[in-house]
Amino acid sequence: MPETAIAGARRFSFYLERLFQARPERLAELEAHLQQPFTPEEMAAFASWDTLDGADALIGALRRLRQAVMARLIARDLAGLAPLDEVVTTISQLADFSIVRAEAAARASLARYGTPTGEDSGDAQQLIVVTMGKLGGFELNVSSDIDLIFVYPEDGETTGARVTSNHEYFTRLGKEIIRIISETTADGLVFRVDMRLRPYGDSGPLVMSFAALENYLLTQGREWERYAWIKGRAVTGDAAGLAELVRPFVYRKYLDYGAYGAMRELHAQIRREVARRDMAANIKLGPGGIREVEFIAQVFQLIRGGREKRLQLKGTRETLAALKAMHLMEDDAVSELEAAYDYLRRLEHRLQYVDDAQTQTLPETEDARRAIAHSMGAEGWDAFMAALNVHRRHVTRHFEQVFFLPTENAPAHPLAGLWRDIRENGETDPAPALARLGYEDAAAVARQLAALAGSQRYRQLPATSQHKFDALLPPLIEVAGGLAQPDATLSRILALLEAVSRRASYLALLTEYPQTLQRLAQLCSASSWVSGYLMRHPILLDELLDARVLYASPDWDRLAHELDAGMQENAGDAEAQMDTLRHFQHAQVFRLVAQDIAGMWTLEALSDELSRLADVTLAATLKYAWLDIRSRHTDTPRFAIVGYGKLGGKELGYASDLDLIFLYDDVHADAPELYARLARKMTTWLTSTTSAGVLYDIDLRLRPNGQSGLLVSTVDAFEHYQQSEAWVWEHQALTRARFVAGDETIGASFEAIRRAVLCQRRVPEALAAEVVAMRARMRESHPAVDSDVKNATGGIIDAEFIVQYLILAHAHKLPALTANTGTIALLAVAAQAGLIAPTLAADAQAAYRHFRRLQHASRLAEVRAVEVDDALRAHYRQVAALWDTLFAGTGAPQT
Repeated sequence: MPETAIAGARRFSFYLERLFQARPERLAELEAHLQQPFTPEEMAAFASWDTLDGADALIGALRRLRQAVMARLIARDLAGLAPLDEVVTTISQLADFSIVRAEAAARASLARYGTPTGEDSGDAQQLIVVTMGKLGGFELNVSSDIDLIFVYPEDGETTGARVTSNHEYFTRLGKEIIRIISETTADGLVFRVDMRLRPYGDSGPLVMSFAALENYLLTQGREWERYAWIKGRAVTGDAAGLAELVRPFVYRKYLDYGAYGAMRELHAQIRREVARRDMAANIKLGPGGIREVEFIAQVFQLIRGGREKRLQLKGTRETLAALKAMHLMEDDAVSELEAAYDYLRRLEHRLQYVDDAQTQTLPETEDARRAIAHSMGAEGWDAFMAALNVHRRHVTRHFEQVFFLPTENAPAHPLAGLWRDIRENGETDPAPALARLGYEDAAAVARQLAALAGSQRYRQLPATSQHKFDALLPPLIEVAGGLAQPDATLSRILALLEAVSRRASYLALLTEYPQTLQRLAQLCSASSWVSGYLMRHPILLDELLDARVLYASPDWDRLAHELDAGMQENAGDAEAQMDTLRHFQHAQVFRLVAQDIAGMWTLEALSDELSRLADVTLAATLKYAWLDIRSRHTDTPRFAIVGYGKLGGKELGYASDLDLIFLYDDVHADAPELYARLARKMTTWLTSTTSAGVLYDIDLRLRPNGQSGLLVSTVDAFEHYQQSEAWVWEHQALTRARFVAGDETIGASFEAIRRAVLCQRRVPEALAAEVVAMRARMRESHPAVDSDVKNATGGIIDAEFIVQYLILAHAHKLPALTANTGTIALLAVAAQAGLIAPTLAADAQAAYRHFRRLQHASRLAEVRAVEVDDALRAHYRQVAALWDTLFAGTGAPQT
């Protein structure tokens, strides 16, 4: 097998044949080690590197090492023993090894200058050799240049016998590194070195300080350099310091959809150069080539990497895997790109194995074509080209889907002239055209558009942003005109556009993805709350891009895992973790409201989903707030969150507060203080306004002894309070309480306490009097008004009080009433047990559903009062009738 594999490799590679003829020892090495990959340990043992006599000795040893590595890679790859990962990893490890050795040897050759020292810190300075391109991504090809940039931390001077500036010292050092690696000798070279990616290119200084690099990136860094620096990786020196400096330049904190235009233009330049030089046969730069796969991966990194640290990766393959894991591309699309990339890169290596030449161009001679085809497992050139073209077509299709022509470059919209006339105060009255589009008060809409065109905010937009704004408005005018409430819809859209217009990236998102405009208009038409939510959180416009995701029923286990991954990425950065929680919660709320408007959820099911969202968010908050407490005595707190009210009853709405209490069961001496700190930290994490907005408002007044009580309670103290000190209204609240997050053992203890308290025997008459009296006290601060379905006589609170009374009065003989299944379900339980008449129960259930729907609709429409009609009054009477039946003789009747 080794002899056959080597013989086949020699026939295929002229370079390998020449090498074995010139260096027979390389052949002997290969025969002995063909079955094993070339490891970094073997590179380190290849020579006595530390004892080599100067840079010239290193030059020879490194070239002999490269010969050995290349011989084994070529033979193993062509024999099918080395997958792509082994090939690109091994050659990248060789480059890293060579750079490190060259830097050490170059530094030794400059010993007369002493140690370069920072003028501010006084610390010794080391050159940072930054690898870019495929080496930066650890995906180097076998005959590639290596793209390098030289950086050093601080200016200053050296301390040796010959004093010089740090800049001059590191310039000499850089030149010597380049010579050691790239100088051609009888044994060839190690790698060609390309320094053109450095600031200012060939005309710039060879080395640059942190301060100079930062100034360059801030003031002159171009979009293509952001793309290049994605792969920037320090091989020597202060890698962390370099990353901290470069990261803000590459990765924006917001979703940067402006990157599409820059990447598209860069690709267009490449395409023009390919056409000019007739390079269609180039598998790197030609259509469907390697570069297009890289562009697809990297545009997602540029757009989302600032928010999603999981995308701050160097390699193309690992980035594609992340896109699949994060569901940013369809699985089939990523699989096709991964397969194409693997095929194209293996083909690239075979083209380079022939003569150890940096080429990506398909051969023209029959013999060369036959050899390449057979090396790729094809019977002949035609079969090979058919397989290659399948992969190229896949890449091209996915590239065009990602980089399709945006709205701003499309033909002018039919209403572009209407908007232009409004902007330029044309003589044509726009009102008739607006009326034909469906607007009800066309003259008022025309005035609003004119006011927008004349506003300072619009006129002060940068030219590129104003161009995008102008491209967006005509289709939005058209879409809004065809929806319900067209005038209000357009008004909401205009307010949103004005709010986001200062962030060019959001305008770019809408122009890059014109299919989002219809979804945006429909949501704004359906709810003023939604448009306001988008104005507060414009980053959610991103959610409009993929209808599959927007309208997919939530998989809470997967979503909880994704949230946990995001929190782990920001470990140690509490502010970033708070923002992660907010981005997650806002995105899920937005998806649910879009699904709600689309009619995908009943009101009860929607409340369940919003409650599950709160549960997941609270669980993550608890976990990571605790890990942020440094003096904690355990990594897993004996602590639990209990939800009351709407959270406890799984009846949350979009903007509901969370009623919470905190329990712990821990005998450690520091437990009371630690868990009090945890409760305060969680409160801060949940309620603080950050750059990402607000998470939840919370109410802690239902804890034992209310506002005067401890922020956290032991399980025993909570049980004692509920059994001995709690008021009836607190037991009423307990009917709608449940364990939400934290220690499940404490959760089980809470549920046992809850059931025991609810199942206590009570005097029905005394209980009824307490419930009626409590309801009367509530009316003193919240009068009964028919337009307020919550507080109206016979409204939501009355229905809930009825159920709470039934639980407290009868749970001792009917434990099924303690199940926290909601008001509607518990009315059915009571009716089936004969506690209330079935017809009264059914009427109250229907009424309660009606009230909840009206309340939900009023919140989406952002109106406080509901319209009072005969149906609503009838439902009030139905609940009031049940109230009178239960509480007759205990106080004023409800009717």
